[in-house]
Amino acid sequence: METILEVKDLRKSYPTFSLNNVSFRLFENTITGFIGVNGSGKTTTIRTILGLTLKDAGNIKIFGKDFIEHEKEIKNRIGFVFDEGYFYEHLTISEMKSVIAPAYSTWSEMDFKSYLDRFHLDRKQKISTLSKGMRVKYALSLALSHQADLLILDEPSSGLDPLVRSEIHQLLLEYVSQKGKSVLFSTHITSDLETIADAILLIDKGNIILNRDKAQLLASHKSVQEGDPSQISSPTLEEIVLTCLRGGK
Repeated sequence: METILEVKDLRKSYPTFSLNNVSFRLFENTITGFIGVNGSGKTTTIRTILGLTLKDAGNIKIFGKDFIEHEKEIKNRIGFVFDEGYFYEHLTISEMKSVIAPAYSTWSEMDFKSYLDRFHLDRKQKISTLSKGMRVKYALSLALSHQADLLILDEPSSGLDPLVRSEIHQLLLEYVSQKGKSVLFSTHITSDLETIADAILLIDKGNIILNRDKAQLLASHKSVQEGDPSQISSPTLEEIVLTCLRGGK
């Protein structure tokens, strides 16, 4: 599989927190679940990857190219959705799109209209009146309308109802089925990734403590005790994550 994103020995220090030699890879046609409790370093890692926060050390390659040297080209191929708001509240959906679209040479108005229709979003509606779920859907519509090859989502499903989360999951599965696409999905809700993640990346206190294929991870943590093995259930992703956070194997 082709490597879409490679992070090596990434470091960033603050007075009360630091990323410590964070290293991992993302592969094409893969959804990687980036898990960790609030404050573990997920957002700092993502912001540093996107160049929104300056790193202290380390290397970041996206699509095989150094991010600093090819920043403009690379950002044109990345779509991102943040949990925090970054829209102008007084603008309408259509007006906000007109601010963002010119930044991308591959913008597709046809795709944008298609996503608005799919999510039942009214282009005349003001940003300030959108619910949390509608904001996430709108952000995804923007992120996917410029033919992005890498989609980065930072806590997109936090606070959303199950129906909206299911819609987002379905969209991500459709997206990553296209050749050369990859998703980094940051969350502290492990159930989000039970059905859609292909790989699991777990960070705790600025350290990567787990980086595994999900299927292999679940299989390796299935314990067989006395009795009929067929009657023993596989562990959930949440149980494995909790075990790792407690220092278990």
